[in-house]
Amino acid sequence: MARAGAPRSPGPEPPRRRGRQRYVEKDGRCNVQQGNVREPGRYLTDLFTTLADLQWRLSLLFFVLAYALTWLFFGAIWWLVAYGRGDLEHLGDAAWTPCVNNLNGFVAAFLFSIETETTIGYGHRVITDQCPEGIALLLLQAILGSMVNAFMVGCMFVKISQPNKRAATLVFSSHAVVSLRDGRLCLMFRVGDLRSSHIVEASIRAKLIRSRQTLEGEFIPLHQTDLSVGFDTGDDRLFLVSPLVISHEIDAASPFWEASRRALERDDFEIVVILEGMVEATGMTCQARSSYLVDEVLWGHRFTSVLTLEDGFYEVDYASFHQTFEVPTPSCSARELAEAAARLDAHLYWSVPSRLDEKTTSNPTEVSHIMGTTTKTWSSERHAQRLDG
Repeated sequence: MARAGAPRSPGPEPPRRRGRQRYVEKDGRCNVQQGNVREPGRYLTDLFTTLADLQWRLSLLFFVLAYALTWLFFGAIWWLVAYGRGDLEHLGDAAWTPCVNNLNGFVAAFLFSIETETTIGYGHRVITDQCPEGIALLLLQAILGSMVNAFMVGCMFVKISQPNKRAATLVFSSHAVVSLRDGRLCLMFRVGDLRSSHIVEASIRAKLIRSRQTLEGEFIPLHQTDLSVGFDTGDDRLFLVSPLVISHEIDAASPFWEASRRALERDDFEIVVILEGMVEATGMTCQARSSYLVDEVLWGHRFTSVLTLEDGFYEVDYASFHQTFEVPTPSCSARELAEAAARLDAHLYWSVPSRLDEKTTSNPTEVSHIMGTTTKTWSSERHAQRLDG
């Protein structure tokens, strides 16, 4: 058995119980796939978001195809205009005024389409003023080309600057812990930011995911329950400059109120934690997620400190970010611990006056001795009760 206070490194983990599939992976990826979508046309109504959500190889493919197909389409139309006017039959005829000078085939029409849409303007091929249909086509291609350019460049910009890349430098502890804090059982985990630029207006949430059956017999496989991490007190608003330990106090409103250490180990649940905020450099909203299964919740542990004071600054040692150490923690539930504390408080409340009533003396020194002895006895009993669990 490891001694109390010894650091616990995140080394080889015990074999994980089988039977639960993660709802959210440790890296924040959600294990949910949409199947049998009957209305795929809904994706086309928001084409910009659809293209931004695609994988990189598909985004690059659409980017290339959007330009290539546009150039080919208008190149074919320029060739048809030249063919329909007879320009291809009067090549080299100085008396003939073509629609586009020096357009002698489909390749030349394709190159002229590229020059028109990208506004390169080499000057070798140029439209003449004797072709009204060509002038109309030139205006149409210039307008549509600008729209395609704005759409695709916007998609690539959003793709490059997606905030999930910023979330990769927001880290969560590999384990959550349960231990006493200010005499109350708390479920805790740690979050940190690896970058020097901060997350503005950062906030933290926690969800308990487990199966539930209603009184009517309805089975809910992934029921979500909020775990309070300081919403009422404002502690969920984080100033994430250094790693912080987020605490969920197990009180009467907590779903773990009646869970002892043994009951918690037999339970089957997942705790999903969500950190949100704005990226300081871009102002875009960023969200980082992680989760903890039953085997990743350590009862009777506390996180190792990672913050030290150096010469004029604080230093964070991320080598100890995931480390924990054992501390004396009762194995009973938070409800049983609160009831035991209430009984001890009631015992102290009634025992002191009764002992004082038994004394006929009014010596202040003796009264103080009685109070001190009773308080010392009550403190010893309460400490033993905590250790015994």
